[in-house]
Amino acid sequence: MNNVLRRLYCRLQLRWFSRFTRDEQFKFLLEKLRSTKFDFARFTNAIQYAPHNWKLFLQALLHRSYLQFLGEQWNSNERLEFLGDAILNFVVAEHLFAAYPEMEEGELTKLRSRLVNRKILAQRAKDLHLSDYLLLCSSAAQSIDSGSESIIADAIESVIGAIYLDGGLTSARKFINATLLKNAEVFNSAMADDNYKSTLLEYTQARSLGIPRYAVLHEEGPEHDRRFTIEVMIGSQSYGSGLGRSKKEAEQAAAAQALEHIQLNPITPEAENENHAAEK
Repeated sequence: MNNVLRRLYCRLQLRWFSRFTRDEQFKFLLEKLRSTKFDFARFTNAIQYAPHNWKLFLQALLHRSYLQFLGEQWNSNERLEFLGDAILNFVVAEHLFAAYPEMEEGELTKLRSRLVNRKILAQRAKDLHLSDYLLLCSSAAQSIDSGSESIIADAIESVIGAIYLDGGLTSARKFINATLLKNAEVFNSAMADDNYKSTLLEYTQARSLGIPRYAVLHEEGPEHDRRFTIEVMIGSQSYGSGLGRSKKEAEQAAAAQALEHIQLNPITPEAENENHAAEK
């Protein structure tokens, strides 16, 4: 559905709801939002989804700080946030499982946690301008303006919960793919986070030190529970070793140790040349 059709659909749908729904609470909130010039069509364009049940989405935007203006019969977006968090973790796990068949459980868990952390979710919520649509008190709004990430990070999860209940898992997956998993900048950032091998390679290449080399020192344990010890060499010198349940994990640990060593004792091409000369 393109933006023009989505806007028309939204307008007709809300007009129908206003006239024929018997849900007085929903009608009351609908009119309250209209008085604030809440742009329903702009919201549907932002999330690229046309709601069938607008009540779900109004609840998804309803922060608990706003309940003081509505009364005890209303529910905040916290239950939808709980559901959305579970759906988000499932969809991200499903995607990573299919996309990285060689990646081990520990690495998959780490990557998933990076993709769904509060900082990334808050940034995606900002990109969607979700704070423009949230129903919250002035102090809560000020906390967002001051840089607080929790309210808008929670809001994107509650929107995911609403989409799931309104349109099913396929619609929720489409939203998560569009906002998170298919965003190259977000995904590459998550992949690079804590990638010590990549950081070490960048360091050595920037200083013309060559490419770090990794060598297995020890391999032990039964087949189902192997342990690898790997050493990292820069030029002719060893700069660290690491232990892991896979070679990749051990290499990352070795690279991390090398970076710690380098931080205390930076290496230069001149120092490396001196090492070569000493060996001769």
